[in-house]
Amino acid sequence: MFVTSAFAQESAPAADTSHAATGGDTHSATGVPEAHGAFPPFDPATFPSQLLWLAITFGLFYLFLKRVVVPRVGGIIDVRNDRISQDLDQASKLKGEADAAVAAYEQELAEAKKNANSIGQQAAEAAKAEAETARKKIESALDEKLGEAEARISSIKANAMKEVGSIAEDTASAIVEALVGGKASKAEIAAAVKSVAR
Repeated sequence: MFVTSAFAQESAPAADTSHAATGGDTHSATGVPEAHGAFPPFDPATFPSQLLWLAITFGLFYLFLKRVVVPRVGGIIDVRNDRISQDLDQASKLKGEADAAVAAYEQELAEAKKNANSIGQQAAEAAKAEAETARKKIESALDEKLGEAEARISSIKANAMKEVGSIAEDTASAIVEALVGGKASKAEIAAAVKSVAR
């Protein structure tokens, strides 16, 4: 409790009279009579000193806030604002770089697709040309083999036709012997087979 010395002197005689009137005890350490009354902060007699100390304390607290706390808080806020603005600038710069990288990637991807299509088309054309070349080689090989087979067949046919004449002559001779019972000359049989072969 904040009590001025003047107020303590003023209230001391009143305390003495109340002590004398009531016959109360005094405090042994201070010699001040013990008061049995209202709680001092609620006592209307102490309001002026309480208001004075309130004003002094409020003024000192206000000066402390104005000179010490507010500048520090303001400095911290300024530093944070600067840091936030720097972070935002850096973020926008990085976003621009990322957008440029994405655009470059998309352009490279489009070029790669275009190149892949052209490479695929070239590969298809090359494969088609190779297949055509291989087909022609195979056809020429088959034509050659077919020619050889036809030549072989014609030679076999010619040989067979030669043998057919001799077989026909032998067969005709055997038939004449079986039917007539006699033998015919080879010249007659050969003439008869030639006349039938025509």
